[in-house]
Amino acid sequence: MHFEVIGKDGERLQGYYSDLFGWQIDADNPMKYGSVQRDGNTNSDGVGIGGGVGVGPEGYDGHVTFYVEVPDVEAALAKAEELGGSRAMGPDEVMEGLVIGLFTDPEGHLVGVVSGRS
Repeated sequence: MHFEVIGKDGERLQGYYSDLFGWQIDADNPMKYGSVQRDGNTNSDGVGIGGGVGVGPEGYDGHVTFYVEVPDVEAALAKAEELGGSRAMGPDEVMEGLVIGLFTDPEGHLVGVVSGRS
């Protein structure tokens, strides 16, 4: 449902991916999180995904991940742990009605789960 690229220099990454893929990135928000809308980011068959490009907390190297929409973030995180993954964060309500969580799979890949508004 969503991809995310987080690094040390969000503005530079936003410019890089905008130039590379022609993405229209809107970072006009207090967190300077660059949103890429699904509309306008599709192939000729209308298939695409929206996402974001931004900066992480001080001292954080960053990550590239994807988010999967689930009905219950806590249940998804618990199942990920049960299957050999590790909870990285969450569930956290990051905006009103939008709950996210992150886990690492058994090989250490960071994956997000989200519920709430689309």
